[in-house]
Amino acid sequence: MSENRLDLLYSEVEEELRASVRSLLEDKSPPEAVLARVEGDEVLDTALWKELVGIGVAGLPVPEDLGGAGASLRESAVVAEELGRGVAPVPFMGSAVLATAALLEAGDRAEPDLGGLAGGDATAALVVPFASVPGSAFPETVREQGGVLQGAVRGVVDATTADTLVVPAVGEQGPGLYVVPAERARVERVVTLDLTRPLADVVLEGAEGRRVAAGSDAERALRRALVTGAALLSAEQLGVAQWALDATVDYTKTRTQFGRPIGSFQAIKHRLADLWVEISQARAVVRSAASAAAAVHEPGAGAAEAAEAEVHASLTQAFVSGVAVKAAEEALQLHGGIGFTWEHPLHLYLKRAKSDAIALGTADRHRLALSDLVDLPAPTG
Repeated sequence: MSENRLDLLYSEVEEELRASVRSLLEDKSPPEAVLARVEGDEVLDTALWKELVGIGVAGLPVPEDLGGAGASLRESAVVAEELGRGVAPVPFMGSAVLATAALLEAGDRAEPDLGGLAGGDATAALVVPFASVPGSAFPETVREQGGVLQGAVRGVVDATTADTLVVPAVGEQGPGLYVVPAERARVERVVTLDLTRPLADVVLEGAEGRRVAAGSDAERALRRALVTGAALLSAEQLGVAQWALDATVDYTKTRTQFGRPIGSFQAIKHRLADLWVEISQARAVVRSAASAAAAVHEPGAGAAEAAEAEVHASLTQAFVSGVAVKAAEEALQLHGGIGFTWEHPLHLYLKRAKSDAIALGTADRHRLALSDLVDLPAPTG
């Protein structure tokens, strides 16, 4: 077991990465700018994404010989945390997490695609519903015959700006993972609760695909991509919760009632203290899940590490999604009337928290998965 597996603290390198991402977001994409952006037609901020690519965000887990940073998923989790803190409208989750994780597991055939993603020459999307639960059956909505793909997938994250689609499909030879240029598919944006993260329906009508993994390799690649996504989604949820707490503490210091700041009232102090405790607990399980996900790619890792990563991912999602929603709801209430206005960015965080709570499996689905993973009786009621 790696020493990092037991280290829930942030390393110096991770803190430096956090500082770089936070500084960039505060300069280029503060919450007020995000709020203005969601009122337009182009939600995803491609200019901001290029800036993030410039500091290596897109290729953190990609090996250096393929143009990446050769870092671990612990570093990727730090980035996800900061992007959640800024509700940044960039394709990190779809491209740098889900699609990249699937391609990393696919092996040598996917190396050209990974190089393009790491270098920022392209973005990608994993063509599965964003609500997909890690460990669920291999999807059969897309069929393959003779290298040609037919089918439709609903609610795909970050597909609207993707250059490359990574498509799980089933053919005569069983499950496969295919790379398809996005221009060969019809991508239709759908209305979503989270205004900062567009989803789309992807329709494939005779699109030619290049197979990068087949059979059990394709199943493993998809499973590990979804597990990685769940672990890093929890880091994003932590960032949302931390922003909600920080913004509320700042507001209660300046908002006065009866001649004193409302933050001086005992009831407000208790609510914020309770929230701080829950977020601190959430941070511990998020770091543990990130470390477990990173350990899967360490030399000598095998089935035991992969199984442990699944346990940590489901445990984290079962807990942290609720914390993020509670933090955003508490922030909304403690901001009073201003928190309910469209002009305040708080509703973006509440919508992100609510949307994340059903992405990559709800808390209940992850509790059910945990009952199988650790051989416990399934929850009832």
